[in-house]
Amino acid sequence: MEIVNGQVDVQSFLTVTLGILVLFLGKALNRHVRLLREFTIPEPVSGGLLVALVIAALHLGFGLTINFGMRARDLLLVYFFTTVGIHASFSDLRRGGRTLIVLLVLTITLMLAQNLLGVTLARWSGMPPAVGLLVGTVSLIGGHGTTIAWAPQFAANYGVENAKEIGIAAATFGLILASASGGPIARYLIRRHRLVESGSGPITANRRALDSSEGAASADSPLGTRMGPEDVLSAVLAINICIIFGSILQELINDFGLFLPLFVPCLIVGILLSNLLPNRIWRFQLHWPSSSPAIDLIAEISLGAFLAMSLMTIQFWTLVDLAGPLALILIAQLLLALAINIVLVFPLLGRSYDAAVIAAGFGGFTLGSTPTAMANMTAVTQRFGPSPKAFIVLPLVSAFFIDLLNAVLIPFFLHHLR
Repeated sequence: MEIVNGQVDVQSFLTVTLGILVLFLGKALNRHVRLLREFTIPEPVSGGLLVALVIAALHLGFGLTINFGMRARDLLLVYFFTTVGIHASFSDLRRGGRTLIVLLVLTITLMLAQNLLGVTLARWSGMPPAVGLLVGTVSLIGGHGTTIAWAPQFAANYGVENAKEIGIAAATFGLILASASGGPIARYLIRRHRLVESGSGPITANRRALDSSEGAASADSPLGTRMGPEDVLSAVLAINICIIFGSILQELINDFGLFLPLFVPCLIVGILLSNLLPNRIWRFQLHWPSSSPAIDLIAEISLGAFLAMSLMTIQFWTLVDLAGPLALILIAQLLLALAINIVLVFPLLGRSYDAAVIAAGFGGFTLGSTPTAMANMTAVTQRFGPSPKAFIVLPLVSAFFIDLLNAVLIPFFLHHLR
């Protein structure tokens, strides 16, 4: 760690260590603050936002700016989505076929509405219409990566000189809204419609007891499951194999002029290998851990640490620039996402428990990111019960189709802004 002229540079290894500590902090906060449990706020969100506020206070009070190395964080994201692919089965995908199609159509509808709303409000506020697109799918569904990739074009060709700053601030604000809104949405739907994990129906006495239990947040945690060193080793080996082949697949896709983040091809390879390989590789007597407690454990750790690191590094002072018209656009985007989620997503997906869990995830990735969506759904299922369909269907839409759709929609809207 180096400190030069008020700039504190934290190396990647130390960032991971701090991320783990922040995750423990979030677990402690959720354990002791009933309100956080009641609204199913994910543990990394509780700890991460608190630490981000402390860092903001240090910046405003002492002029310190902390720059975290994030290379290891990105690897954790790849690990998590690879475990999602390893868990997937073709039978689950077939069962989720209609849900997948409906969710994809609704996502496309929201993406079109986000861009139209942003452009309309930007014009109404006297700003360049491209700013509205920047505070649409570019920064909200696209996130920080898409924003950074497109910002130079907005600045050079569409009169938005501070495009990068506007986009990053919007993406950051969206991430906060997504983290804070997904759990309460699912909680509202589950309680109002009295849902249980097997589908629609009245909540049983046992479920009521679980809801009010202090330990409900860890009811489905793999941490209490017995496993040996070989189980963990085989899980890590399987994940690494998927990442190797996923990297090769990413290069092949890039050769066709299409860029996908590494976690997407790793997710695809995980699905293929888990469904095409035999349970036991005969010659080496190795088990492919398509569904194992070790995979669950690695998924929980990697997602929790990733999101804790993402949120603790938010620079709140940059959100001061979101005054006036920009704040208006973002509030309108939040209301739009909530309306589509409650009025369309939940009813069209069957008003079931799975639909409520997917609604939590939908609120996560349409305003923030796919990892936020997964953390929202994890927080809900840890409290109310498992939803395998949600964890298969939503990542396929949010992690695979979204990047492809955004790559088409952004140039389309930019063309019509000329």
